[in-house]
Amino acid sequence: MRIHDLQAPAGSKRARRRVGRGIAGKGGKTAGRGTKGQGARNNIKPGFEGGQLPLTQRVPKLKGFKNPFRVEFTVVNLDTLEELDGDVVSPETLRAAGLVHKHGLVKVLGRGQLTRPLTVSAHGISASAAEAVRAAGGTVTVLAPPWGDRRPAAKGNALTNR
Repeated sequence: MRIHDLQAPAGSKRARRRVGRGIAGKGGKTAGRGTKGQGARNNIKPGFEGGQLPLTQRVPKLKGFKNPFRVEFTVVNLDTLEELDGDVVSPETLRAAGLVHKHGLVKVLGRGQLTRPLTVSAHGISASAAEAVRAAGGTVTVLAPPWGDRRPAAKGNALTNR
């Protein structure tokens, strides 16, 4: 047996109903569409929802989704810390140097090299950056976010517990 010899079992395939071929057979005259009305005609637009505002118009265009609970960090790399004066690096010293915004959370990332020991305190630090600071003889402290153990407020909402 070859693939071109395969056939459907007898009785499993039924001929489609040919409507609109005169009143002699089943499905003549209105061809199963009833009498008049929208369903009897051929000009319904695709996506038409019976007068309800169509889905394509209900969905906002090009807006996407903005997570109200997203926590954004201001990133500072090791090569930037290397250029800073002083041995203590904290969000306050970075703000004083003009590297971070006054309300941002600070995260230290591992691009660059450290050649001197630093005392680094930030709201976040990558594993490679922490390893590089400790290898240079410094210490690392991860600060708690300013809202504590609660989530930051969504726009227009009060703070909510986790």
